[in-house]
Amino acid sequence: MAKFELVMPKLGESIMEATILGWKKNIGDFVEQDETILDIATDKVDSEVPSPVSGVLSEILFKENDVVPIGAVIAWIATEAEADAPPAPSLKTPPVSANKAESNGKHSEPDTAVSKPVATVENSKNKPSTLPTDRFYSPLVRTIAKQEGISTHELESIAGSGNAGRVTKADILDFVENKKVSNMPHGLYTSPVTQRETILELPKTVTPPPVVPISENVEILEMDRMRRLIADHMVMSLRVAPHVTSFVEVDVTNLVNWRNRIKSQFHQKYGENITFTPIFIEAICKALREFPLVNSSIVDNQIIVKKDLNIGMAAALPSGNLIVPVIKNADTMNLMGLSKAVNDLATRARANKLKPDETQGGTFTLTNVGGFGNIMGTPIINQPQVAILATGTIKKKPAVIETDFGDVIAVRQIMYLSMSYDHRIVDGSMGGTFLHRVGQFLEQFDIQRTV
Repeated sequence: MAKFELVMPKLGESIMEATILGWKKNIGDFVEQDETILDIATDKVDSEVPSPVSGVLSEILFKENDVVPIGAVIAWIATEAEADAPPAPSLKTPPVSANKAESNGKHSEPDTAVSKPVATVENSKNKPSTLPTDRFYSPLVRTIAKQEGISTHELESIAGSGNAGRVTKADILDFVENKKVSNMPHGLYTSPVTQRETILELPKTVTPPPVVPISENVEILEMDRMRRLIADHMVMSLRVAPHVTSFVEVDVTNLVNWRNRIKSQFHQKYGENITFTPIFIEAICKALREFPLVNSSIVDNQIIVKKDLNIGMAAALPSGNLIVPVIKNADTMNLMGLSKAVNDLATRARANKLKPDETQGGTFTLTNVGGFGNIMGTPIINQPQVAILATGTIKKKPAVIETDFGDVIAVRQIMYLSMSYDHRIVDGSMGGTFLHRVGQFLEQFDIQRTV
C-alpha cells in the first residue's frame, strides 16, 4: 500500500552528517518495527538506527562507509501490499548525492545491490562554479564554499585532512583565511589590534606533513575511524585557540580521609561507588558560577556565555581511543546524583552504549590524567569550549603545615590540577584565579559532611 522512506536521523546538535558502518538487513529482507536496520557513526559516537515501520527493505541508496548528510533518504521500506511489488526507482533523493564517492575518493561503480539516487541539478547562473563530481564534500563545506565564492578549481586544490582525504570544516576555513591574507598588499600595514604599531605580515601557507622514511623494520597500523576523528579535532583545536596552561598544587588530605571513611556507607545507602570524579565536578561547578566566562564559547567576535553547566568527562576506551560523555546541568545535582551519572556514563562509554545526545552540548571538560599515574598534564581544549581541567594522581608527600605552635612537617595527600584555556577570552589572571578557586574548594572540603 505504501512506500516508506528511511532518512538519516538527526543525532545531536551541530552534527551534519554520519557514516554508514554497515547494514543489518539486505534488500528483500523483512524488518520489524523498531528492529535495527543499520549501524551509523558520527565524530562523537556510534549508534543503531531502528526501522520506524514494519515492511520489506526494497531499496538501499548508500553503501557501507558512505558519508551521508542528516535528513537524506538512505533506503525505502515497502509496507503491506507494496512489499509484494518490485521496487520502483527512487525519485526523492538527497541533492548532494551527485558528489557521493567511495571512501577512496573515486567514482563508485554501479552496484546491483545498491541503487544510486539521481541528483538534481541547480541553475548555476550567477553562482560560483559547481563542485566537482569526483570528490565528496559535506553540506557544511559546500555551504562555506558557496558563501566565500570558492571556485571548483580552488576547492579541488585543498588537501583534506579528514577520512579518505575529505575536506573538513577546519581545512576549508584555513584555506579561506590563507586566501584573504595572500590577497593583502605586501609590506607594512596597521595592526587592527593596537592601531599604533606597524608590523610586516607574511602570507600564511599550509605546511605539508613531514615525509617519514619507511624501512623494512616497521609495523604499519591503519588509524581506525574514531582515531582519525580525534586527530582531526585535536589539530583543529590547536589551530583555532591559543592554548595557555596553569597549574596549582592542592592538599586534598581532608577529602581523601572523608571518602575513605564514608565509601562503604555511601554504597550501602545508594548502591553506587563514590569516586573522586563527582567531587571534582562539584568543585568545578561552584567555581564556574563565580567565573561564568570560563563556561563560554567564541563565535566570530562574540562571546557566548552558557547558562547551563554541562560538564564533559573524558573517558578512555578499551580500544585506546577517547570519548567525552556529558553530564547535563551538573550544578543541579547532589553528590549522589553526580556519582550515579559518572558511574553510568563511564560504564556505558566503555561498552560503546552511549546515545548520541550524551556526547553533545558540553560547556567545560574534566580529564583525569592521574588515572594513568601522571602527576599533571597539558590537555587540549575540547572545542568549542574555552577550557579543560586535568586532575593528576594523588600522592602522599611531606608538606609544611602552619599551626598555632609553629610550622611542622607532616605527610599529606597532594595532587596537581592543570587547566588549559583559550587565551582569546580567558587571560592568565582569570584562568589562574579560577583554577586556584577549584583547588580551594577541594582543600576546604568538609570532613564532617554527611551522606
